[in-house]
Amino acid sequence: MSMHEDARRLRCVLPFEAASKEVHLLRLEVKRNLERWGALSVLDEAGLVATELATNVIKHVGEGAPATLVLEPRGDRLRVEVHDGSRTVPALSAVGGEAECGRGLHLLASLSEEWGTLVTAAGKAVWCELSLESARHCMRVRRAALTLEEYRRVAGVSSAVPPAAAVPEETVTDVIADLLHWLVAQGGSPDEAVGRALVHFEAEGEAA
Repeated sequence: MSMHEDARRLRCVLPFEAASKEVHLLRLEVKRNLERWGALSVLDEAGLVATELATNVIKHVGEGAPATLVLEPRGDRLRVEVHDGSRTVPALSAVGGEAECGRGLHLLASLSEEWGTLVTAAGKAVWCELSLESARHCMRVRRAALTLEEYRRVAGVSSAVPPAAAVPEETVTDVIADLLHWLVAQGGSPDEAVGRALVHFEAEGEAA
């Protein structure tokens, strides 16, 4: 694995071989570059995305296939791209589906602000953009969105998942109520749990 960094702007190009031994090294290079740039808020997210994209190349293009990772800050986002020589476009599978390609992309979609695929002259690039805002806040919001998505699926509310902001407050209330019922069934105290959650929420809001 070699590295080329564009001196004119913050843009790092990392050619790599799609092999299991390279994935760990790639994640370390991502961490080093983001630390050098001061983009500490997305260290974990960018590492997960790079690992997922590189693993997808191994699974769906082939072990040992040449590929390239590109990191580039763009305003308040970090763009992560992986280029490979295949023009097969990945697609999200249905939750719990058996499609060969796409189930791992749910992680990518949950972590990123936007993601997509660009067909190039040499193959394709799968890209995503991560928010450079507070990582803790973003991660909690995205985890909540995934929880609400799965809750609505299990409850049969809708097969189409709306944007997080469009989820009715009643659904959020139902999730909280169900969790409190579960806690009582386990012998816990709902009042104490709600109190602790509010303390955590207020403390993290002040730190953001």
